[in-house]
Amino acid sequence: MRRDPYMLNYLLNAPRPTKRLITLLYDALIIPLAIYCALALRHGELLITITPQTATTILATTFITLGIFTRTGLYRAVIRYMASKAFSSLALGITLSALVLATSSFITQANLPRSSIIIYWFTAFTLLGGPRIFIRNIVNQLNNVKKEAVLVYGAGNQGIALTSALSNSEQYRAVAFLDDNHKKQKMLIQGLKVHTPNNITALAESHNVKKVLLALGNASSVQRKQLIERISNTKLEILTTPAVQDIISGKAKIEEIKEIEIEDLLGRDCVIPDQTLLSSNIQEKVVLVTGAGGSIGSELCRQIIKLKPTKLLLLELNEFSLYSIEQELNNYCQAQKLNIAIVSILGSVQKQNRLTTIFKTFKVETIYHAAAYKHVPMVEHNVVEGVRNNVFGTWYCAEAAISADVKSFVLISTDKAVRPTNVMGTSKRLAELVLQALAQRQTATRFCMVRFGNVLGSSGSVVPLFHKQIKQGGPITVTHPDIIRYFMTIPEAAMLVIQAGSMGKGGDVFVLDMGEPVKITALAQKMIRLSGLTEKTDSEPNGDIEIQFSGLRPGEKLYEELLIGENVEGTSHKRIMTANEVHLNWPETHNLLNHLDKVCHEFKVDEVINLLLEAPAAFNKQGNNPDWVYNQNIKNGAN
Repeated sequence: MRRDPYMLNYLLNAPRPTKRLITLLYDALIIPLAIYCALALRHGELLITITPQTATTILATTFITLGIFTRTGLYRAVIRYMASKAFSSLALGITLSALVLATSSFITQANLPRSSIIIYWFTAFTLLGGPRIFIRNIVNQLNNVKKEAVLVYGAGNQGIALTSALSNSEQYRAVAFLDDNHKKQKMLIQGLKVHTPNNITALAESHNVKKVLLALGNASSVQRKQLIERISNTKLEILTTPAVQDIISGKAKIEEIKEIEIEDLLGRDCVIPDQTLLSSNIQEKVVLVTGAGGSIGSELCRQIIKLKPTKLLLLELNEFSLYSIEQELNNYCQAQKLNIAIVSILGSVQKQNRLTTIFKTFKVETIYHAAAYKHVPMVEHNVVEGVRNNVFGTWYCAEAAISADVKSFVLISTDKAVRPTNVMGTSKRLAELVLQALAQRQTATRFCMVRFGNVLGSSGSVVPLFHKQIKQGGPITVTHPDIIRYFMTIPEAAMLVIQAGSMGKGGDVFVLDMGEPVKITALAQKMIRLSGLTEKTDSEPNGDIEIQFSGLRPGEKLYEELLIGENVEGTSHKRIMTANEVHLNWPETHNLLNHLDKVCHEFKVDEVINLLLEAPAAFNKQGNNPDWVYNQNIKNGAN
């Protein structure tokens, strides 16, 4: 008989109460049948005589059994998802039903043979459990047709847990394991064969697989990087599961499958932080973060709150950014039952009197100065505002800190401050020089600065831009084929900044170990491959995503440096170094700042640029002055 798909779909999509009623009615018919079959098998006859006592026993057993099944939760289980727990409930219910059958037989004096009670257990389990298993398999097969086939890399505990979770998934179905462990290869785990990764291409073709799910357990970052690079040479999209520690802590679920994070390509294992360094400037202190709503500032706040300051002040110019980080931190404190006062303050770092009042009022002890304009082309087009915010904002914050007897002041600097080719980098180098000069002028407030490269996921980072461009079908835009950059994750950068700040003695320039530099073109190519796509080139015109080179932007360098000279020393932390660099005394610095303030106030952009060139910042200006307003005024004058 041909199966009616309409009827099957109706049953599968019927409301839960309807399904329960159908199941209950089926059981009500099958239980008497199972008792009859048991008696027939016992007597060795197909047709047996049913006495009134036996009929009463059968009816009583049926109704009581239905009640037992209801109480044990059997009808709450969805057949398509039935697992060992549900079948255990069925076995328990049938065992109790057999006892009911024996008891009612005695009470009604039906005197059923004792062996028939045992036979009933088996016939009931077969007739009640068999169809449930059959329906489950049919439904799973129908669902599997709709699911996308995937390979699971890793046949360990995490891989096994993942395949179990996928069995109830509506998106993916695992068809095979891949594992480097030779002992596991050719084994069957949860019905899936474990293959050597060398067969990945052939497996993908035979099963029509386009994706690989990584379930690597506690593999190190270096191991993950090596593995990902190996798989990325195929045309398979690589997805990953959450880290084991996140699953254990409850932060994530095993079935939360996501795209490979670009952090996985860095191959950097986190160094265990020094808790003494982390807490010395924060624990039980009043801490303030400028630019608290930015990518670095907000992560600093997240790290700081875990170290339990008595009070955390958030200083931010952008109202929405301030509101967002305030809500996040308050929610965290509430969840962790932390009694930490969080004070959100709208304000600009360019208002010294306001800063002094804030620092004194709240008796601030530690400041992390993250407020800055950092987008290179944007600052190039808005020279005065870039200098005002990055140079004078730092100066005013520092002077306010001195006036308020702040103990520690940490500047978040950048590798673009080293032999800068743009206004942004030059302004950050001048900010460093200001703090170094102030460190010589006084000793009450300890000033230091921490210099590092690009952070993944920050505003303006190429990584989210590339992700967006790939999803749109390309092209990916890269400024120059040879451009390279250092990268670090935001959490790692923030943690190292906090630790470096604790080492400061006064005027220190700390440099973070950024690892190996990354070629941006190679990064774009890897991101294309990790998405299961191919690069479109002259030799591969049928590729998916093209990489286009747009040319270096105003002030952009092919490569960044972290050190001005070679005079660098290690510290107690393996990823933090200190640089000994030439700097100005305070009178020289103050004179430069006064001149710079005057020409900024008068909006003489050409003179601002000239002063930046004359300053000991090693500014190597590239091209013409790109300031929007300056150039428009020139055009207006020409007209």
